[in-house]
Amino acid sequence: MRVKTAILAMLAATTAGCIPSVDAPAPTYDSPPPARATSPERPPQRGRLPQQDRLPRDQVDRSPPTRVPAPVYPARPADTDVTTLPAPRPAWEARPVVADARVVAETVYVVQPGDSLRRISERTNAPSELIARANAIPPPFTVRVSQRLTIPGGRYHLVRSGETGIAIARAYGVEWSRIVAENQLADPYILRTGQRVAIPGTRTTGSTAAERAAAFRLDVDDILTGSQPALAVNEAPAKSVATPRRVLPATVAIATPARLRTGFLWPVDGSLIRRFGRGDSGVRNDGIKIAAPLDTPIKAAADGVVAYVGDGVASLGGLVIVKHGDGWTSVYGHASKLMVQRGQSVKRGQTIALSGDSGFADQPEVHFELRRGRTPVDPLGQLPRR
Repeated sequence: MRVKTAILAMLAATTAGCIPSVDAPAPTYDSPPPARATSPERPPQRGRLPQQDRLPRDQVDRSPPTRVPAPVYPARPADTDVTTLPAPRPAWEARPVVADARVVAETVYVVQPGDSLRRISERTNAPSELIARANAIPPPFTVRVSQRLTIPGGRYHLVRSGETGIAIARAYGVEWSRIVAENQLADPYILRTGQRVAIPGTRTTGSTAAERAAAFRLDVDDILTGSQPALAVNEAPAKSVATPRRVLPATVAIATPARLRTGFLWPVDGSLIRRFGRGDSGVRNDGIKIAAPLDTPIKAAADGVVAYVGDGVASLGGLVIVKHGDGWTSVYGHASKLMVQRGQSVKRGQTIALSGDSGFADQPEVHFELRRGRTPVDPLGQLPRR
């Protein structure tokens, strides 16, 4: 079922930034900068879960659902049909990336008067974090005049204003998780304008930008770690908004809660049909699946800020991701209608979507995940017993 969103996104563009190199040796490049990547057209995705991974009939929770209030739709301009509004473009599509990484040979650099690790990074085109790691320089990363530093060789991409990790990964045809590991990135995974990130491998995969974008397959972990646009140095993320009527630009990073302020509740009234973990077929489920009648309200499991709304993960269809603080994230998939916007603050029990059979669902249901950091955890251990 095609997901239709509630709010018209307003996009903003910011000026690309660049930190110049000083006295750096002439670098080499990957193949000439390709044309900007466009989103590949994804064919309709449909499928069924392996039958053996469904709970046996005698284990299905068939207790009658409790009465729930009518769905609360977000305020919108008069005479506007919420079902006809186009889906907002995610940040990684609003600001595509050109694969113009510089290839740097491993060298030795002698520290000059006035040098800092940042200045040395600008001179050599290598990331300051990798220089510090290669030379075992501890915080606050002080260098001494005449000190000899090993400059690690590799391919390094210079981050421009508004670029996201997902867009960078798509531009090079490399899994974002590999880039995260190569650069030892950590929460909150927000890049900075002028930062250099190492791109694994020796060449860009695919001959065209479109082929590289098509080779990239988005998943929930990518969204959690690579969807925030890069910030300028000393720039703070934008504060969340209380209503979907104020849509934050896709190219703005969003501040997320520091603390989990409430416990979790069940996201929908229905029957548990699949548990967390690897099923009999060997297919791993990172959450639970709850069967519910079409258009049943899906509720936020706890207070938080919406990190993603869309249908970019084909298997999950209509998808909402909410960050709650203390590293906790909740994921809601297979929705028929999405009723919140990225950057919107939500309350525990607030309706954020309606259940559906989008994505790889074979009946109206809700895919629900809880994650601590990047790790999926069994929601049944965190939800109230029923």
